[in-house]
Amino acid sequence: MNTSPKQRDLIEGRAALIVIDIQQSTFVEKDVRSIDHMPEYDTRMARSRVAIDKARENGIPVIFIQEIHRANLIDFGRELDGDEDIHCLDSNPETEIAKEVLGFRPDDYLIQKRRYSAFFGTDLEILLRGLKVDTLILVGGLTDVCVHYTFVDGHQSDYFCRVIEDCVAGSAIEAHEASLKAVEYLQSGAVRSLDEVIVAMDNCVTVQAHAREAVAV
Repeated sequence: MNTSPKQRDLIEGRAALIVIDIQQSTFVEKDVRSIDHMPEYDTRMARSRVAIDKARENGIPVIFIQEIHRANLIDFGRELDGDEDIHCLDSNPETEIAKEVLGFRPDDYLIQKRRYSAFFGTDLEILLRGLKVDTLILVGGLTDVCVHYTFVDGHQSDYFCRVIEDCVAGSAIEAHEASLKAVEYLQSGAVRSLDEVIVAMDNCVTVQAHAREAVAV
């Protein structure tokens, strides 16, 4: 066990906020859902708006991720072999990003994905390189599925990855907590509170401004 992992800032270099799969279906009351959700799932997703607004305030890019599948089911692959039923079809209006809840803007970055990871088969990596991003801050769901797999791919691509614990939720509380423990294993200090992230977002702008002033001098 690494007893002295290197201490990292919450935000290293440039950050981007990655908003994972917060779609209209999140806020629609249903007797039976195609994917299980832990209690207060919708409340945690809606809380992401605080992080989104703060990121915008500080010039941190916000990237929305949308899971979407063709209505003929051709691109599900093995995704329906487990507990999940058919979901996020392109023919269903509930598959749209929850634009009003999240304050989505027409010129926002939007990445559509067919698999759990936001990196798999998408142009997210190209976008992040163009934005010169070093740190990924993740919100959304599910903690144990799309958030987890996106974190892992970000980690393996050498990004600093953070998860806002208050703004993610899993298929069950146990799965949520296990995934947070798993990502913390990969990067010490990965799991952070919304309050911590808000402070870090404000501070990173100040640090970058000072750096620009030093270069100008």
